[in-house]
Amino acid sequence: MTTDNYIDDLRGEKKQSVIKLVSLIRESLPEGYEECINYGMPSWVVPHSIYKKGCHCSPELPLPFLSLAARKNNIAIYHMGIYADKKILDWFIKEYPKQARHKLDMGKSCIRFKKLDDIPYNLIAELCSKMTVKQWITLYEKALIK
Repeated sequence: MTTDNYIDDLRGEKKQSVIKLVSLIRESLPEGYEECINYGMPSWVVPHSIYKKGCHCSPELPLPFLSLAARKNNIAIYHMGIYADKKILDWFIKEYPKQARHKLDMGKSCIRFKKLDDIPYNLIAELCSKMTVKQWITLYEKALIK
């Protein structure tokens, strides 16, 4: 399965929002991340060619960084950088209300959008651009040592 196959299976307003999000993620992520389907959803990972160790939970899988899922009641973005870097998290929480009308719905790495007309696309693009592959690997390895 590919990201395009995933999108083809969607319908209506969610499909249009996912198309727009995938496009801006592709444009905004720094070089080195690779697009794939991981855990059944479009994902951007650090490939084994860059980080041979892969994911500590399942070393046969590449190191995950960002995923996007169209769920029954929302669209979710899973951004590991926002979970691993408090500066990015604080920045995102501060900027969100400036660009969205509805309250931020967020878990540790998950940002959920129930109101599709209120997705802050520019903010998501900026978030995607904030962490290079090298920065992500460094944070990831530092977290594993703890």
